[in-house]
Amino acid sequence: MSWLSEVTNMPTFMLNAGVASIILGVVSGIIGTFIILRKMALMGDALSHAVLPGVAISYMLGINMLFGASLFGLLAAVLIQFISEKSTLKGDTSIGIILSTFFALGIILISSAQSGIDLNHVLFGNILAVSAPQLKQSFWVMVAVIVIVSLFYKELLISTFDPTVSKAYGLNTTFYHYLLMLMLSIVTVSSLSQVGIVLVIAMLVIPAASAYLWTNKLHHMMILASIVGAISGIVGTLISFEYNLPTSATIVLVGSGVFLISFIFSPKNNFIKRGKTA
Repeated sequence: MSWLSEVTNMPTFMLNAGVASIILGVVSGIIGTFIILRKMALMGDALSHAVLPGVAISYMLGINMLFGASLFGLLAAVLIQFISEKSTLKGDTSIGIILSTFFALGIILISSAQSGIDLNHVLFGNILAVSAPQLKQSFWVMVAVIVIVSLFYKELLISTFDPTVSKAYGLNTTFYHYLLMLMLSIVTVSSLSQVGIVLVIAMLVIPAASAYLWTNKLHHMMILASIVGAISGIVGTLISFEYNLPTSATIVLVGSGVFLISFIFSPKNNFIKRGKTA
């Protein structure tokens, strides 16, 4: 990256932030599309918080955060499903219970173990401080997500739009549900150093929601959501650097601006026409 820094006359950390923004936008757009279409935005919020104990334990054991955080992400998904199926509580209630419990456990682990993890950094991220190893990890996570989604595109499409028919044809919808949860957990961890736990759900939801308003086809939505996410990341990073603003919050606000434009002008939502006819 240093040679590119000399060619473009830009500091290396800015180039790292730009590349990280593109990767974050692409991978968030792909996974976020399924989160929106499956009406699982709350599940994404829960998993983004539930990985915190895994982050803390991984740091204590000296292993890669992906392993511990992915394990706790899957555990949270299983527990949410178990509570929903074995009680009369609604799904959002079980999500709230697991989200708050795992998040509290993570805070206690980080505080009591004096692990050296900066809780503010985990919560809010800092894309301007992304290191080369973190960049490589995010890149390979993006490649893995693209490969998995490409391999199981048809199955994910069918189980997303019509799970009842999928079961009737013998498709193992449970497997694809947890495969999606696993990818969501991994993507969440890879995004921690950039936008943090608190705002990662925004990157998963807002670009995909914006894309949803413009198209009815799954692959078009994934591509558009990835483009919106990448542009939001790059523009937000540049604005935050120029005006000394919190980077993750600026990225999310840029994405929110794109959603606002989509909400007003997209033919699918047709807000202006509906306002005139009301």
